Amino acid sequence: MRLIPKILLALSFFMVGGSVQANENITTVADYAHIIDFDSNRVLLSKNPDSPMKPASMAKIMTLYIVFSRIAEGSLSLEDEFLVSEKAWKMGGSRSFLDVGTRVSVEALINGVAVQSGNDAAVVIAEGISNSEEAFSDEMNRFAKQLGMSKTNFTNSTGWPDDNLTTTARDLSILTAALIRDFPSDTYPSLYPVFAKADYTYNNIKQGNRNPLVNRSLGADGLKTGHTKESGYGLVGSAQRNGQRIIMVLNGMKSKKQRSLESNRLMDFMFREFRKYTFFEEGETVSTANIWLGKEAKIPLVLETELSRVLSRSERSNTKITVNYNDPVQAPLAKGDEVGTLWLEVNGVREEIPIIAGRDVSQLPVFRRVTEAIKYLIFGAAPSI
Repeated sequence: MRLIPKILLALSFFMVGGSVQANENITTVADYAHIIDFDSNRVLLSKNPDSPMKPASMAKIMTLYIVFSRIAEGSLSLEDEFLVSEKAWKMGGSRSFLDVGTRVSVEALINGVAVQSGNDAAVVIAEGISNSEEAFSDEMNRFAKQLGMSKTNFTNSTGWPDDNLTTTARDLSILTAALIRDFPSDTYPSLYPVFAKADYTYNNIKQGNRNPLVNRSLGADGLKTGHTKESGYGLVGSAQRNGQRIIMVLNGMKSKKQRSLESNRLMDFMFREFRKYTFFEEGETVSTANIWLGKEAKIPLVLETELSRVLSRSERSNTKITVNYNDPVQAPLAKGDEVGTLWLEVNGVREEIPIIAGRDVSQLPVFRRVTEAIKYLIFGAAPSI
């Protein structure tokens, strides 16, 4: 049998695999930064992502992750109440103004932490769940290990300055992605959506959300700011536009104003510069191959899963896809059999994805196969059905 190699070029496409690095041309005034596309986990910007840094109040994201986990498993409810200890009442910094000796609902405490960044509320949660803030810190570190936050060590529920408290921008990004993934808003409408509230009132004291993205950046719905003398001004933010979610971690900025301007600038830039491009849907025909000695003349060639990537504008304009397989394809074929490869190329880097048969094709009977083979060898005629 003579095999005819076939190559199909589509020069308007370009894809990148998971090994593609962050765009080095994008800069930020933040000392630490890690920005990702949530669905693909593609890194869009990264600056000192694994260098140790102080999380300040951004550590409270883990405090809320644990609360959310308890609610999801059913061991805690929003209506449960925790006692405000003297330790919690005496906490300085940002506060929810809880009264010592009172009982506060878990729902109010979640709002106090997420919207007001209340240190008192975070301590009440820690003591209510683990009986002490020290024991709760152990719980925080256990969850951090499970999530893969390999360079993080929590020492308290608030992010209060401590020599042994440390994390990284990448680890906070891992935590944030896990919180959004594990507690989807449609399943738990009283959990993650609290981060997007413009304000919250407790004890007749109304406080606005400290996150400069909320109500200023289109689609922003979380999460937390942080500031201590050691950490500088930081922010963990997330926004969703047109079905695409971006998670941003920034830290080490010089002022509230700089944090607000930089976080909004970068969030707008990321949505403007990067977007998801879908090139082939699952099961969509990539090419059509001739069949050799089969009961059908042609067969669709497809990809096993959707083929899409998050790309920058410049990447999208510099594109190439090559489809490779030997034509004709010999029968019999079962649906899902690999018959070739699709090459995704950029800057000399190639990613190869299997192309599979879109349906079953059985062989011709023996006599017909012999007849067709002889005709093809003598006359070079294409197999006829």
